[in-house]
Amino acid sequence: MSDTALPEYVDGLRNLSGAESLIARATAAESPAFLPDSRIDFGRVRAGFAIALHMHQPLIPAGAGVDAHSAEVVSNLRHMAEHPEVPDAHNWAAFLNCYKRMGEFIPQLVAEGKEPRVMLDYSGCLLHGLRQMGADDTIDALKPLAQDKRYRACVEWLGTAWGHAVAPSTPPRDFRLHVLAWRHHFAAIFGADALGRVRGFSPPEMALPNHPDDCYQFVRTLNDCGYRWVLVQEHSVERVGGGNVERPHVPHRLVARNSSGQSASIIALIKTQGSDTKLVGQMQPYYEAKGLSRVDVGGQNIPQLVTQIGDGENGGVMMNEFPPKFMQVMREASGSDTPPMNGTEYLEHLAAAGVREQDLPAVQPVLQHRIWQRFEGAAGPEAMQRTIESLRKEDDRFHVEGGSWTGDRSWVRGYGEVLDDMRSASNAFHQRFGDDAPTSDPAYRDALFHLLTAQTSCFRYWGQGAWTDYGRELCRRTIESLAT
Repeated sequence: MSDTALPEYVDGLRNLSGAESLIARATAAESPAFLPDSRIDFGRVRAGFAIALHMHQPLIPAGAGVDAHSAEVVSNLRHMAEHPEVPDAHNWAAFLNCYKRMGEFIPQLVAEGKEPRVMLDYSGCLLHGLRQMGADDTIDALKPLAQDKRYRACVEWLGTAWGHAVAPSTPPRDFRLHVLAWRHHFAAIFGADALGRVRGFSPPEMALPNHPDDCYQFVRTLNDCGYRWVLVQEHSVERVGGGNVERPHVPHRLVARNSSGQSASIIALIKTQGSDTKLVGQMQPYYEAKGLSRVDVGGQNIPQLVTQIGDGENGGVMMNEFPPKFMQVMREASGSDTPPMNGTEYLEHLAAAGVREQDLPAVQPVLQHRIWQRFEGAAGPEAMQRTIESLRKEDDRFHVEGGSWTGDRSWVRGYGEVLDDMRSASNAFHQRFGDDAPTSDPAYRDALFHLLTAQTSCFRYWGQGAWTDYGRELCRRTIESLAT
C-alpha cells in the first residue's frame, strides 16, 4: 500500500473522510506491530513503565475577519503568537517547541545506543493548526518517529478523536466521525503503513462514558475502527459488581453492556490517579515501577506496567523539567529490569507469553454496578432511563455523565447553552447527509470539519465567556455550511 495514497488536503479542504475502505485495510492487520522490533528481554523484566504525552490546541474563529461571524478559523497557538495581549500568549513558542522536541530527543537517545519509549497523542485540531500556521518543520521532525524503522519501535502513536471531543457529552454517532477523521488525517500525514501500527486509543480528557448505551457505542466504535486497547483513568472504572480496581498496573478488560443486552469489550490500560503533568514531567512511573514485582495473571507470571499520560506542553514542569528528566531516565532505564515500554509493545509481549484477553480481570465504567443491580437484562432504552432516573432521585451523587482525568468535573452540567447548539448542529448535519452520504463530497468534508471543530472540549472546559462563544459560533457555521 502506497504511503502517498492519501493527500493531506483535497481542493483546499482537510482530508477527513472519503477513503474509509483504504483506512479499514490499513488497520486490519492482526500481526504484531512492535514485537518484531522489540529488543526487550521480557523474561527478565520485573516491571515496566509507559508514559504518554497528550498534545492539543483548539481551532477558534479568531483570525482575520470583519467580525466574529467572518473571522478565520485558526489554531489557538497562532492566535497566541499574533496577539501577545491574550492570557498565556508568551508561551506560544515554548508550546511549539514541545510539539517538535520528541523528533530530536528520540534520535539522540537511539544514537547513544539507548532504548527510549514514549507514546504520543496529537489531536487532529493541533495537526491541522500546525500545518495552517506554517509549522511544517514541526511535522517534518515528527515523521521519522512514525516512519523510520530506527525510531518507530521507540514511539507509539495513539489514536484519538480528531476534534478533541469528550465522549460522555458528544453524540455517539459524532464521536465515531471524530475517530474516523483522525485516522484519515494521520494516514494522510504519516502514511497508511504508520496508521497500521496505531493500535491504542487515548480518549480526550480521559473521558469515559458510564451511561451503558453510550459506553457500548464507544467500545463498538473503537473495535470497529481497529483499536486493540484503550487508556482509561483509574477512578473512571470499577470492578464488575462494584469496588475499586485492585491491581491497576496489570491490563484489564473493559466490558460494555447496553440496555438491549448486547456487550462489547476491549483491553484497557489503566492510568493511575495523580497530578498528571507533574508525574510525567518528573518521570514518576519509572520510580514506581522500581518498587514492583511480577504477578500472576491467567496462570502466567508477568511484569506489571505503570502507565501515565499528561499534557506534553502545559506548565513549567513539562516545559522545563521534563526534557532533562526524560533523557536521564531513558538512559538509566534502558536495558534494566524496569525498562520503558509502550502499551502495544507490552501487550504483544504478554500475548507471546500466553496471556489471553479473556484471562484479564474485567472492569466496567464507574457506578454501573448500581444500574445492573436493578435493571432487567435487555429491557431496552426506556427502561434504562427509568432506572437511571430512579437512582438519581435516591442519591444526588449518582450520575451517568462519565468519568475523566478529574473526578470533580462534569462535561454536561453548566454547559446547557453550548451543548444545545452542538446538538442542533449535529442533528442538522445528519439530517442533511444521513448514513449513506458520499463522504468524499466536498460539501460533506466542509460540514464535517465545522462539526468536529465545534465539539472540542475547550468550549466546555473553560465555562462561560469567550470560549463558549467560540463553540457556539462554530456550531452556527456548521449549520450555515449545510445550507449551501
